[in-house]
Amino acid sequence: MSASPRIVSGRPPRGRAIAPHPGPSGDVDASSDTIRIRTRGLTKRYGDLVAVDDLDLDVHAGEIYGLLGQNGAGKTTTILMLLGLTEPTSGAARVVGLDPARGPLEVKRRVGYMPDSVGFYGDLTGRQNVRYTARLNRIDRDEAEETIGSVLDQVGLSDRADDPVETYSRGMLQRLGIADALVKDPDVLILDEPTTAIDPLGVGEVLDLLRRLVDEREMAILLSSHLLNQVQSVCDRIGIFASGRLIGQGTMDELAARFGDGRPQLEVGLELADQPEWERAASLLGAVDGVVAVHPGPRPIDPWLVTVRDRDEVAAIRTAIMRVVAEAGLPLVSIRSVVPSLEDIYRRAIASPMPPRDARGRP
Repeated sequence: MSASPRIVSGRPPRGRAIAPHPGPSGDVDASSDTIRIRTRGLTKRYGDLVAVDDLDLDVHAGEIYGLLGQNGAGKTTTILMLLGLTEPTSGAARVVGLDPARGPLEVKRRVGYMPDSVGFYGDLTGRQNVRYTARLNRIDRDEAEETIGSVLDQVGLSDRADDPVETYSRGMLQRLGIADALVKDPDVLILDEPTTAIDPLGVGEVLDLLRRLVDEREMAILLSSHLLNQVQSVCDRIGIFASGRLIGQGTMDELAARFGDGRPQLEVGLELADQPEWERAASLLGAVDGVVAVHPGPRPIDPWLVTVRDRDEVAAIRTAIMRVVAEAGLPLVSIRSVVPSLEDIYRRAIASPMPPRDARGRP
């Protein structure tokens, strides 16, 4: 894969800090060179409707941050404010050190954006559509051609680059949308529902591409979606949106610790011959010090779930279970720690009471 060419865009080279624009909030300016998106108290109201409520958010270079929430939760409104397409009612944002409310054009030059419904000229080829975007961004013609070839190769469209876009599948259009966003060599990529209406194979291709972009280019990606399994599979950190508020954020482990049931579990696979063996296994596992509950699988072939007293004891209890099962002569097939799924975490998060606000009315 060819290296990303230098792009003449009148902006600082990637990775160099930008002098942040002073703003109304004293703590909004990024203090770390790795921060690409920062918001503090970002709020958007439409009359009595609060679409985004007091959002504090940091997205760093080299990570995929997922905004997870149902339709209408405030994800798209947040993106529009980050791009300078709508002004916040209060609070502030910085994107690559710039205030999108004051300098939306400069932000757009630094940020690649793909909306939930990408639109291209169907009678033009993929290459011609991306070339048009390059001209809009005033990229030097000769260097633009090299860049266009590189990004089309990166998204796997080199073989179809000169075919009319009207012949493209939905997955190909999404990949072309990413190429279109990459042509200006952005520091930040913002994607709104990038895998909607794509078949499973196409989804896998898009998610793999996003991971490669982060690993190879060290860019920051903000991905908005309501599809839990896809967010869990590709995002480094996740923010859960509900009713315009960010009710929780962090890695999967951090979210599980906050919104899980508080106790870790081990999955134990056993091949049991009959009911007496089943009863003996339940008794033995339940007697292991540190085990608080044993949940046999619904069928003989299904693994058992063993709830553990404390996360710090998982390794010791795992060893104790292996020893007890071996001494009893029971056939152990597998044993592993179980991390709650994002679906479990999300369901508990939105069912939890909203975080309390401090004296300033902030969560």
